[in-house]
Amino acid sequence: MQSILIVGAGFAGAVHARQLAEAGYRCQVIDRRSHIAGNAFDEVLPNGIRVHRYGPHLFHTNNKGVVDWLQRFTEFVPYEHRVEALLADGRTLPMPINRRTLEGLFKVDLPTAAEAEQFLHSLAVPMEAPSNAAEYLLSQIGPDLTDLFFRPYTKKMWELDLEELDTSVVKRIPIRFDDEDRYFPNDQYQFMFKGGYTAAFERILDHPLISVDIGREFSKSMLKDYHYCFNSMPIDEYFDFTFGPLPYRSIRFHHRDVPAEEGAGTATTINFTDAGPRTRETDWSRIPDHLVHRTGRKTLTQEEPCDYVDNNMERYYPVKTSDGRYQAVYEKYKALAEKTNECGFIGRCGTYQYLDMHQVINQSLKHVNDWIERQK
Repeated sequence: MQSILIVGAGFAGAVHARQLAEAGYRCQVIDRRSHIAGNAFDEVLPNGIRVHRYGPHLFHTNNKGVVDWLQRFTEFVPYEHRVEALLADGRTLPMPINRRTLEGLFKVDLPTAAEAEQFLHSLAVPMEAPSNAAEYLLSQIGPDLTDLFFRPYTKKMWELDLEELDTSVVKRIPIRFDDEDRYFPNDQYQFMFKGGYTAAFERILDHPLISVDIGREFSKSMLKDYHYCFNSMPIDEYFDFTFGPLPYRSIRFHHRDVPAEEGAGTATTINFTDAGPRTRETDWSRIPDHLVHRTGRKTLTQEEPCDYVDNNMERYYPVKTSDGRYQAVYEKYKALAEKTNECGFIGRCGTYQYLDMHQVINQSLKHVNDWIERQK
């Protein structure tokens, strides 16, 4: 029986391990952290609130195949995420922008979606081919909304101006002309994992051919003991930063234990539009199955972006610039990886991509199933 080494116990590693084990491969999963589940790791605090240690993870997708695969390991709790933006005057408005956002901000009456679309079009600055995030936003919503909702937030989040960021960074955020205020309005499946993500990972990794060793660092000397390695570690680190480090943004989390009735707005997450260091606040008690025990208390978590080197090397978000300079560096590492017969790179840090949960699951299923087929 061939043995496979899997580096990382997040979604990429766990999906690979489960599929390989079911195909008859013995899998050793290691992770440098002290827990499984990667950035989706969650835990229940003493005040009875379930929190995600590395920030809110909200499952949403149109991919039924991913949902069907997950149903083997977890039940689902329906949840549709909503976000509001906190203004300087203390009001909160729906985010992403919709008809109510426009009415509340500009003090106008827009009875229909068509009128809201026409109004927003009047604010926009026409551009044929936006080359960066700033130009894209200006072409869609104009300077006032760009400067209020995106420019300060982006500077805090990325430590870059909108003009320096790729359009893909902001294209992920929808713009609506009706009253739709769900953050993911176009996704058919939106839910949380009943009992939390960590419990689901325990079930995914519960197989006689899977062994898990947490708190263990990867070393290239391990490779000789395995037929192959699927590796989700940072690809630049694996190759000893030959072409220089790939930049990531990280997040410092600030938790507050407060009375259950405290909190601004009505949405789960509040985005801050000011120039202060923090980007948003999440009220975990508003997410289903996250108020586990009633204690009269709850947790509010604020996020403060920073460089990953200033946060214990915790890499969260690859940096995508409008000139593609970091992507070009990644392509050099990718070329090195393609010459490596003993190791394949997976997941967010292995492929230098920002991936939602459903995307990394789908990518991992395809990748590992294709690999298994090639071995036959």
